[in-house]
This record gives sequence, C-alpha cells and structure tokens, in this order.
Amino acid sequence: MKRIIFTLLYGDGAFHLSRNFRLQRIGDADWLERNYDFSRVGFAIDELVVLDVSRGVRSPEDFAATLIRTTRSCFAPVAAGGGVRSVDDARRLLRSGADKVVVNTATAEDPGLVADLARAFGAQCVVASVDAVRTEAGPVAVVDRGGREVGPLRAHLERIGSLPVGELLLTAVDRDGTGQGLDLGLLNEVPASVRCPVILSGGIGYSSHIHEGLTDPRVDAVATANLLNFVGDGLERARSETRDHGSHVAHFDADEARRLAGAAAATAGA
Repeated sequence: MKRIIFTLLYGDGAFHLSRNFRLQRIGDADWLERNYDFSRVGFAIDELVVLDVSRGVRSPEDFAATLIRTTRSCFAPVAAGGGVRSVDDARRLLRSGADKVVVNTATAEDPGLVADLARAFGAQCVVASVDAVRTEAGPVAVVDRGGREVGPLRAHLERIGSLPVGELLLTAVDRDGTGQGLDLGLLNEVPASVRCPVILSGGIGYSSHIHEGLTDPRVDAVATANLLNFVGDGLERARSETRDHGSHVAHFDADEARRLAGAAAATAGA
C-alpha cells in the first residue's frame, strides 16, 4: 500500500511555505490551529512530517514544544527533523510526539551519527532526507536548505545505501513549491543499493500529481508541503481523487474514524 504524506515547515516561531527552498512566512501555531484541524487531517494522510527549517539560531526546545502542540490531535505517524546533531536531539523529538527522526546534513557529514541513531532507536526510526538540485553537469545533492553542494546526487545516494536508514525522503529543490509536478527523473539517480522505501517530494500542486507519483513503481510515498492548496478538506479530497484515479492508497472513512477517536478520547477521560 502506498502513502500520502503531508509536510509542515516550521522556523523562527512560524510555519512557512517554501518555493525552491526560499521561505514565506504564513502564520504561527495559532494560525495553524485555526486553519488545520489535525484530528481531521490525520485521517486523510498516512504520515505527517514536521521539519525545523529555521534560518537563524535554532531553539530545539521551542521546536519540541511546537511539535507537541501541533501533533497532539494527529492520529497519523509523525516524523520530525531539522538540526539533529546528536542522539539527544533525536530523543527530544521522539519524546515530543515524533515516531521517526529525519536527518539531512548528517547523512553527508556525520554518517557515524546515523549509525548511532539506528543503534539507539532502530533503523526503521531513521529517515534519510536528501535534497537535489539539477545542474548542467547533472543532479547534485545539497544540504543546509540548499546552501551547500555535497557532490553528485547518485554518489550521495550510494552513501545513503550503505547507511542504516528506514526510508529515503528525496526532494527536488527545483520543483519545491512550484506546483508543477514531481521530478520523477530524479529516481533514475537512485542506485540499487538503496533498498529502503522512497518518498518523493517537491512539486505537488494537485491530486493528479499525487497519483502520477504513486503509480511509479519506484515510489513508495509522495509528500506535499503545500499548505494553501490543501487547506480545509483539501487533503481528504486529494486522497479521494487519488483513489478514484486508481492509486493503491488505503481507504479511510474519515468521519467514522473521527467518531471512533472521539469515543476513545471520551472513554479515556472518563
């Protein structure tokens, strides 16, 4: 069964839209709660990813507090990352509502940390995030929100293939926030040594883009961070349309699931 993943970008006290990794502030946690009922959204997605994309000095404590607040009503599994530089950083996220930890720069500069995370929490708990930019010489991997190249994408993915990770999140920086569709061509750079599930991100603007990604046999999941296109019941509609197009995603009866969740919460509080 394939998955639809939603991504939230948090930084410097607010949530953001991203276009080619350039950030636009949308609103704070209060804004998110007013516009996104995650007890509803959580039944329309298979997983939620929350990333700290702060440009200034990161506050792990503030991000952890925001993660707790954002995910407290979300019944989907949660992956979180951004600035993970130690096992303790990862543990803080896991204690704040995350089920998995996303690492990016460490895959290029500190593979020992990736191994430490796998030993501490299990490889299935570690998501390797790789950001790719197309150049005249071919796709390259970048870190620091696209600020630094670390070499050809294929070579970097070969390194990923030797690391103990449970999933690969591959993001096309050139498509990020454009709504022009996924860059399926990047999948040609993924070597056979990468045996973990592949999540493709960057460019989703419509449910047809979700369907296109999920019908590619090399893709296990697609991720979108488009807050505005999928506001309200947008994610539920996108899931329904994707199923109607024939994609093999799980069928959720969102209304029934919410009813059962409400009954369970009432029982627990009694």
